[in-house]
Amino acid sequence: MTRFSRSLYVSIAVAATSIAHAQTTATLSGVVKDPQGALIPNATVTVHSNATGAERSVTSGNSGEYVLPSLQPGEYTVTVAAAGFATFKVEKFVLQVDQKADLPVQLSVGAEGVTVQVEGGGAPVIDAGSMTVGQVIDKTTVQEIPLNGRHFLDLTVLTPGGVTAPANGNLTAPSRGVGAFSFLTAGNRDDSVNFQINGINLNDISNAQIVFQPSINTTSEVKINNSTPSAEYGRNSGSVTNVSTRSGDNQFHGEVFEYVRNNSFDARNFFNPRGQAQVPLKRHNFGASVGGPIWRNKTFFFASYEALRQHQGLSVNTIVLTDAQRAGVTDPISLQLMQFIPESPGGVYTGFINGPVNIDQGTMDILHIFNQNDTLHGFYAFQEDIRTEPTTQGNTLPGFGDHRPGYRQIATINETHVFSPSLINEFRLGANRVNVSFISNFTQGASSFGMNNFPAGVTPAAGIPQTSISTTGINIGGPSGFPSGRIDTLGALSDALTYTHGKHSVKFGGEYRRYLNANFSQDAGTLSFGPSAALTTTGGATVTPARTAIQNFQLGRATGFSITPQPNTSRVFGNALGAFVQDTWKVTPNLTIEAGFRFEWFGTPTLGAGKATIFNPADQTLNPVGAPGYKDLYSQNYNYMPRLGFTYDPFGSGNTVLRGGYSIAADQPLSGLVTTLSANPPYTNRVSYTATASGTFTQGSSTYLPTIPLSALYASAAATAISVGSVQNNYKNGTVQSYNLNLQQALPMNMALSVGYYGSVGRHLRQSLNVNQISPTTSARNFTKISASSPISPNASLNTNVTQASSIGQSNYNAMWLNVRKNMARGFQVNATYQLSKSLDLGSGTGTQFTDSTRPYLNYGPSDFDTRHRISGNAVYQLPFKGNRLVKGYQISGILQWQTGNPLNITTTSTFTGTSGVQHPTLLQAVQYRKDYVYSGTSPTVRWFASGGSDANPGGSVCTSVTSGCTFYTPSTGFGTMGRNALVGPGFANFDLSLAKNTKIVERVAFQLKVDMFDLFNHPSFGNPGTTAQSGATFGVITATRFPIGDLGSSRQLQISGKLTF
Repeated sequence: MTRFSRSLYVSIAVAATSIAHAQTTATLSGVVKDPQGALIPNATVTVHSNATGAERSVTSGNSGEYVLPSLQPGEYTVTVAAAGFATFKVEKFVLQVDQKADLPVQLSVGAEGVTVQVEGGGAPVIDAGSMTVGQVIDKTTVQEIPLNGRHFLDLTVLTPGGVTAPANGNLTAPSRGVGAFSFLTAGNRDDSVNFQINGINLNDISNAQIVFQPSINTTSEVKINNSTPSAEYGRNSGSVTNVSTRSGDNQFHGEVFEYVRNNSFDARNFFNPRGQAQVPLKRHNFGASVGGPIWRNKTFFFASYEALRQHQGLSVNTIVLTDAQRAGVTDPISLQLMQFIPESPGGVYTGFINGPVNIDQGTMDILHIFNQNDTLHGFYAFQEDIRTEPTTQGNTLPGFGDHRPGYRQIATINETHVFSPSLINEFRLGANRVNVSFISNFTQGASSFGMNNFPAGVTPAAGIPQTSISTTGINIGGPSGFPSGRIDTLGALSDALTYTHGKHSVKFGGEYRRYLNANFSQDAGTLSFGPSAALTTTGGATVTPARTAIQNFQLGRATGFSITPQPNTSRVFGNALGAFVQDTWKVTPNLTIEAGFRFEWFGTPTLGAGKATIFNPADQTLNPVGAPGYKDLYSQNYNYMPRLGFTYDPFGSGNTVLRGGYSIAADQPLSGLVTTLSANPPYTNRVSYTATASGTFTQGSSTYLPTIPLSALYASAAATAISVGSVQNNYKNGTVQSYNLNLQQALPMNMALSVGYYGSVGRHLRQSLNVNQISPTTSARNFTKISASSPISPNASLNTNVTQASSIGQSNYNAMWLNVRKNMARGFQVNATYQLSKSLDLGSGTGTQFTDSTRPYLNYGPSDFDTRHRISGNAVYQLPFKGNRLVKGYQISGILQWQTGNPLNITTTSTFTGTSGVQHPTLLQAVQYRKDYVYSGTSPTVRWFASGGSDANPGGSVCTSVTSGCTFYTPSTGFGTMGRNALVGPGFANFDLSLAKNTKIVERVAFQLKVDMFDLFNHPSFGNPGTTAQSGATFGVITATRFPIGDLGSSRQLQISGKLTF
């Protein structure tokens, strides 16, 4: 840790990497009027922080307008005084993170010194001051609603535009213990979210995922901006997520807590076979926090520690060797490998493999108020985590897989200086760093088993090759491609000024960003045992007999082996500069116009030490990137992003607001755009050996490759056709244009209704194409080898496919969002949303495979995460019981989610080969969805389609010729006509309920006992069915719930917690 921490401090000192200047502070504005509605200039507006005692004042302008920017989120007392009028006072007025709050003031005639107390404390339910569409998730919601896994990103599904991710999500599929790494909202990709904590970026540069999830107990508020952000936001084209952490104040406060989950509390998963033990789970989440004054009204601190200790079993059901098959093993190396294959009666191994997760996270927050004009805020957080995945890459037996240690840190420094009430400066410096490794659990070297014939140039990773035996479920060793890891270091230096003059409040600023991404990988190889046919001479004599896969294993004869011979490393770095200006113009007391412009220069990602080569499809050459005489990797460096919007109060009451906006935002290119170029020759090339299935032996012939003994694996492997990667010559950064028009109406009981249209269009989104795809008519490829004139690897044979990073992606999103919200008042708060939406794109992520790369437009269809209808809601209700400690203090809270299914992409195992992408069948008749789709047994199975087939052969609806009664036809040549994501999978429904009892022990000390019930009604939310159209028992069959090993949608689960607060 010492060296790791030192590296972070150094990176801050040199102004390391990347943020987008963020507005985690709040702005209070309004207009001061007299009882007849006349505007009052020169009124003194003062805000007083109830937490820290800090004060700021401003004088209203000629039109009665006032603006107080750059206020810390929290509770304030607001007073307004003017000569000849009584003083206006609002207590407990709450400003939330990234909020532009509007507080209209109407003064009463009265003597100076007389104060008129005005009701209206709490946070405003109407957002009358900003074109940005977003929602704040307040402290009560964050702390009190039931969150399975206690991951703050799960809060994002409660906001308009948010959807529960599909089971096959990229960054959104939850990982055991640590949750998801991003979320989906408003039709944007999961790698387009801009995460901010206290105004500093929390994305990594490799995947644009969140570096780590801040503790729920450290989080004060979360603001998600889903549409038309202001010009101060950049870096990404999607939603902006601002996390405000808890700070100290003038009173000491803290808490100690523990949350416990155990499989003995839980219902059985729908697919857990009857008679088999439940999947083991032991989870303890515990920690403590404390905050308060160091120097009253001057210096405050808040510190926290949280830990997770989780042991979870992963179910395995694997065909292994029978006793007779084990007795037939004679090869000495195979005998040693066999010790890792458990003995099991009947040749089937069932059980659970433990996958522990340990997390330790700590934070420290310091706030110092030098005087009313200067405030300094510092924040530091670290997390150490280690997650074991025993079934990585298909490992099916105990003792293998990998473990993933991670070290994550973020540090921020913010300084706010008030030059005058009309000129305020905000300075920020920060960095984040993540160091993640993927290390094989099994590290005993292959040489200790007799596989030690390493030729020059081959340096395998520790461990044995990842080994599989076909016709069984045996998969041990490896994992292939491990160990691997990366270190991302990001940081930023930024400054912004807010200048208020008359009806204008102008904010402008700039930033410098820099990042460094270092990667490494090594390979233990892959080893396979398959069947081999008889080898005969031209005269018909048998040279070697036919053998099954198991017989080849018994004799130590492999049919396939491949390995990347040398470790591969890369270092990617880049710079970025940004500048913005945003003008908020209060044209009239009822109309505000916001106009902004952002410019960002995204430097092209550069590989350190010149370690990059790129394939040029135009002339089939492999060229060094940036070397003398060769151009640098092209990218679109200049990005221009206008923002324009308005808010209009048609009645001047502050109860009705019409809002609209338009914005353009761009994505900073990720390091992965060029990382693959470091794996091009001459830096790495995989070697392999694959036995020919059968053949006729001719002396001296090299056309037939027999099985090879295990002792000769490495010596037999030889270089194959090289694999190369490329980047589109005119590659552009992805952009998203977002726009909306919506209406907000205040309702009785501190409620608000919002309804509106929201849309976006994405262009130049990153996709991957195969630029060497086979022609479906001629079976020819564009090129089969590197050009003879290539400076690198001339005349080398090319692998069949050549992947090119391209910016051809497009997306389109249209939606109606309807939201009802009530802030906490009289012990009750609620937030409920209905949304009707449609999201279309060419591909929902950079890894989307195209059926036909020569006609990518055929891929246009529903997004992987497209959700047509969704209802979500959350509520907290403090029961109004009165009496002694046993009667009062009860609380109910809950979360409801329901949505229609995500698209299904039906693919086929067509015999037409030569494409790197998926192939689709041809749809012969409409697909019928099965209504009585559940049939039970020892292990239940769910059929999703009713079209053809049978319970024993659900794939009976698939034909290889156009036949009456068939639904899916798989052509032997060419492409099928069924579109991408043409069908719909199961929907999602979930209701979580929490019951809590808050008991006051003594003054300022209380204890909360809470029971969280996740998926209260034990309603299984199914995952997607098998989508490969083929005859057999898997097509259209569902075998798991939506997130079977995550924290959502698997079965009813109970969590018990206790929290002592003071």
